[in-house]
Amino acid sequence: MHYMLFMCDDGSSDTLEGTDPRLTPWLDRVAELGVEHRGSRLRPKAEAVTVRVRDGQVLVSGVGVGGGEGGDGPFAETEEQICGFEVVDCADLDVALEVAGSHPSAQDHAIEIRPFWED
Repeated sequence: MHYMLFMCDDGSSDTLEGTDPRLTPWLDRVAELGVEHRGSRLRPKAEAVTVRVRDGQVLVSGVGVGGGEGGDGPFAETEEQICGFEVVDCADLDVALEVAGSHPSAQDHAIEIRPFWED
């Protein structure tokens, strides 16, 4: 079963930049569990662009909108931002919980786990 692990941050953490040395032991543990994964840190929310379609019009807000820096938004309805993600292929939720609970980001951030709709 595939799960998305969202690393969520309130924007106050300094762990959003640079390489986390705690990641290597976690990667070793994930390999031991036989879990396939793909993940990455994400650039800050201030660099995001939001797209919505309303009444047939594409509305874009965020950095770089209108050819300049700044822009209006983004307008996510949350205080937190997603600062990283992992897509993991695990046998079941228990393994996904172990993978998320052992991730170094769990020490600094909340990790939301969501199962994919399987085709």
